[in-house]
Formats: sequence, C-alpha cells, structure tokens
Amino acid sequence: MEPSRCESAALERLPFNNTALKRLPVEDSEEPGSRTVPAACFSRIRALQPLVRPTVVAQSQSALSLLDLTEQDVLNNPLSPEYLSGSRLLPGSEPAAHCYCGHQFGLFAGQLGDGAVMYLGEVESGTHGRWEIQVKGAGVTPYSRDGDGRKVLRSSIREFLCSEAMAALGIPSTRAASLVTSDLYVSRDPLNSGRRVPERCSVVLRLAPSFIRFGSFEIFRGRDDFSGLQGPSAGRHDIRAQLLDYVIETFYPCIQQTHSNRKERNMAFFREVMMRTAKLVAQWQCVGFCHGVLNTDNMSILGLTLDYGPFGFMDRFDPDFVCNASDKRGRYSYQAQPSVCRWNLARLAEALGSELDAAQAGPVLDEFMPTYEAFYLGIMRKKLGLVRRGESEDSELVSDLLGLMHNTGADFTNTFRLLSRVPWPEEGDSERATVGPAVDLILQQCASIEELKVANKPTMENRELAMILSMAQTNPVMFGMVADTPGVSQQLERMGRLKELLETDQDELKEKQREDWIRWVSRYRRRLARECDGTTDLSLIKKERLSVMNSTNPHVVLRNYIAQNAIQAAEKGDFSEVNRVLKILQNPYSDAFEPEPSDGPNANGQTAAYDRKPPAWAQRICIT
Repeated sequence: MEPSRCESAALERLPFNNTALKRLPVEDSEEPGSRTVPAACFSRIRALQPLVRPTVVAQSQSALSLLDLTEQDVLNNPLSPEYLSGSRLLPGSEPAAHCYCGHQFGLFAGQLGDGAVMYLGEVESGTHGRWEIQVKGAGVTPYSRDGDGRKVLRSSIREFLCSEAMAALGIPSTRAASLVTSDLYVSRDPLNSGRRVPERCSVVLRLAPSFIRFGSFEIFRGRDDFSGLQGPSAGRHDIRAQLLDYVIETFYPCIQQTHSNRKERNMAFFREVMMRTAKLVAQWQCVGFCHGVLNTDNMSILGLTLDYGPFGFMDRFDPDFVCNASDKRGRYSYQAQPSVCRWNLARLAEALGSELDAAQAGPVLDEFMPTYEAFYLGIMRKKLGLVRRGESEDSELVSDLLGLMHNTGADFTNTFRLLSRVPWPEEGDSERATVGPAVDLILQQCASIEELKVANKPTMENRELAMILSMAQTNPVMFGMVADTPGVSQQLERMGRLKELLETDQDELKEKQREDWIRWVSRYRRRLARECDGTTDLSLIKKERLSVMNSTNPHVVLRNYIAQNAIQAAEKGDFSEVNRVLKILQNPYSDAFEPEPSDGPNANGQTAAYDRKPPAWAQRICIT
C-alpha cells in the first residue's frame, strides 16, 4: 500500500521557529574555512555538504515522538536520508553552528564551537514542548579547526545507543532520533596506532531543549593567565547579558517570573544549575557511568548528559575507573566526577562574572557536595530497597558495600540487581543458610584471583615506583609527604592489595570473599528489618522493596562489548544488531534478560578485568 501524501510529508511539516537565532547574535559571513567568530553566539551555515548515498539504518521511536513523528513517517519519505543527515534542507530549518569555549583537562582552550555539528532549528511540539534539532557529522563549520566535520560509523553508533540508553534509565540526556550512514569515507586511526583506515561517514540526528553549555558563557572570558588565550567575544558583557536572559526566560521561566531583581534572578538560576548538575552526576555514579571528557564545553546548562565520546559503564566496580585513554592522570575518573563537576560550576560562575553576586556565588558552590551526597544517598537507598526511612548509618552501609565490591571484583550492575534476591529477615532464620544462595550468586560473578592481580597491578612507571619505595628507606619524612598525595596513595594501595593476592590462592580467596559477603549481607538484612515500623503490613513493605529495587537497578547497561558487537556487525552491513540492542536498552529494567554470572576467561584466554568473556546474558543479547 502506497503511503499517503500526508504521511510522507510529515518531515516537511515540522513547525520550526528557531528562537535562538532570533534572540541571539548570529554571524552571517560567507568567509570559508575555520575562523575566530567575535560578537556572535551562532554562525550561519550557507552551504550544505551532502553525504554520498545516505541511508537511514536505525531510528528511535521514543525520540522521534518528541517531534510528533513516527518511524513510518521517516520510512515513507524517500528524502528522509537526506533530511536526517543534513544533506538536504528541511523546510523551515536554518543551518547554523554554535560558538563556545571551554576548559579542557583544566586549561582554558579558547574558542571551540560546533566543529562537526549543525544546528537545524527548534521545533515546538504541542505535546512535548520545544526541541532543538542538530545533525552531528554533517561537515565542516567555522569551528572545525583542522577537522573535516565528519563522524564515522562506530562513534555514531555509540552516541545513538547511549543517548537512548541513558534516557531509558531515567537519566537526563540529549536524545538521538536517527542514525544515517553513507558511501562517503574519511580516513581515521581508530586504534591510535599510526595506521589510518577508511571509515564510513555517518550522522546522528540529536535532540535537546537546548545544547547551550557552560562553555557557551566562556566566549566572553578575558585573557587567561595560564594559556594566554581569550574568548572570541571577550569583554562583550552586553552579549553575555543577552545570552543569559535568553536561557533563563526560555528554559527557566519559573525563575524569570519569580524574581524581579536581576542579581537575585541570576543567583536563583545559578543555584538551579548547581542542583541539576549535582543530581545528574549522582545519577551517573549510581549506574556506574563514566563520561570520560567532563570539560566545561561538555556540561549542559540544563543538567543533561551531553556529548557522548569515550564514555563507559563500569563492569567490575573500580572507583579509579577511567574510560578515556587520553586521560593519563585520571582527571575524569569515576570517583573524580563529582568534584570535577563542582570545578566546572566554578568556571561557569567566573564566566558569568558581574551577572552574579560574588559574595553569594561561593556559598552556592559550597552547597554542591552536600547536595550531590544527598541525591546520591537517596538513590543508593532505593538501590538497596531502603524506602521507608533513612538512617545515619546508611552512608557507611553503602560505602562498605562498594569497598567489598572493589576488593572482590564484583560486577557493578549485576551485584545491585542480585541484591533483590537477599531474603527478608525472618525470626528464627539460620543466617548462613538463609543468605548462602544469594551470596553464592554474587560470588559467581566476582573476579578470579588472576583478574584481581591484573586489576591491582600498579599503573605507575616502574622507575617512578622504585624511586618512591627507595625513598621509604632513605628519607621517611619525604616519603610520608609523597605518600599522602592522591596519585601515589592510590599506587601504594594497589601494591598492598597485590601483595595480599600473591600470598593467597583461589580457594583461600573465595573462602575469604564468601565470609566478607555473608558479613555484609547479614548487616544489610538487619537494616532491612528496621524498615518495618510495626504499623504497616509487612507483605506490602516486602513488595515495595522489590518493586523499588527492580525499577532502580537495571538488568542491562551499554557495556563496551555490547556496543562493540553492534559496531562490528554494522561495519559488515548488518544493522539488525544495532536495532536489537536499542530495543533492549530502551527497556533496561525488564525481566526479559536476567543477569547471570561471568563464566571465566574470554576466547583468547584473557582474564584481565574489563576484558573478560561477556556473561551468558550479554551473549544472548548481542550474538543470538
């Protein structure tokens, strides 16, 4: 049956209004190539750069519905691949690129901007509100610097899948509506080995209420003392005020309506951004997500997860987990994320300058860690099914659990899911017999002794390590000072754990791990018992506990090997794996795929942490 004209024209009828371009300064230059863009928040893109034979290979109905579109609307339109890749202009769209700066790995980097992203415009959906539409990988912009403005299939698949996975987990995120690939190739070095290979150009259609970020306000920054760089609109406080007014009036209307005094309004805005950022990073920590590149240009002013690059979800719990190979010093490690977000908020406060009351901005920043910790503990209580009351010892219960998970190499996602199998305490229970089956399940997916040896091997250069150990003998005072620094302290802790492992065997290790887990689980059950206040039906409390745990602890997250399986199939022309994984990730709390323990080394005999054989449940998702 032929699609109706109305069905095939749905994309052409998107109600663009493009408010950002009407409210903010836009550079309208025909000068080609990369350039410094002063006194503007956007630059118009005059010439589209079409892909060769673009093809829509994946769609998210959940994201498309935000634009009041369906998958069928896309499939029925023969021009969809061109529209969704930025190869053809959607009626009403106004292509542009956003200008922003950023602190990258702690240093101000000057002008950055959308080097591979094209703003198409904003659509006002009667049902779902305002959505900015972008295409990522559509070609060069004034901000591309030495790049070609293209994204390849593997990075596009990762962003497409993770955007939708995070949204399904209930974590604020930009969205990905479609994935288009093509027969246009660019040269890349995927393994950073010096060997470049041709890869397919691909484009993700991204959605968010706005992609404005902390770095959007840094274009007004004066010359930086360390890097010597400055923002392209340094000193233009008039444009800064214009941008701030636009953001607050459009995305924080309650704050705009509540405050007539400008400084008070701006402080309320800054406090709300702080709150949203604290809640966001707490949500990341509670699913084991590591962003990888938490520069100020990757921090959303709306508290969204923004720009999916070298992200990673932890397998084995490791507070020092780093997912970015370029992050040699662990600046953006898992455990560093809260403090880095606070640091980035301080840079935002600097960028806002006289728009904020400096005497009040500091105390707001001081609220960040307590706010984060409150959000974090609130979510962790839900992950443990502690929903009736909060107790002061809950924080210690959580930290001891994470310490035990680290020491035993427990899988982050599976362990929390398995805790719902811990039986509710009953009078007359034999503790060991009752908790034994649940503990055995947890132990089955913990690391082997060989995995733990690899995971605890010091990462510091042998020469540096030898110097520090020598210092312990020759200059104990200096050693004490050095040993207190975070990097060295971490290495010494690793050495201590490795020494213990080298002095034990697998059987002794498993027996010790079993005793440690029984001890913690018994303590957890005593805490569960105090959930009963004596006035509520116990069966309702038990049911609520399981319901909350199973809706807070996902079965499935986008582990690296799941993404890689989908990428490898797609690079051979089979996109069914991408679509199958998407479907599963959009139902992360479903009982359809029950986690099972990992079963040993991978096909290459490797047992290193984070490089083991995918568990059976993951194989069913990705391979069958």
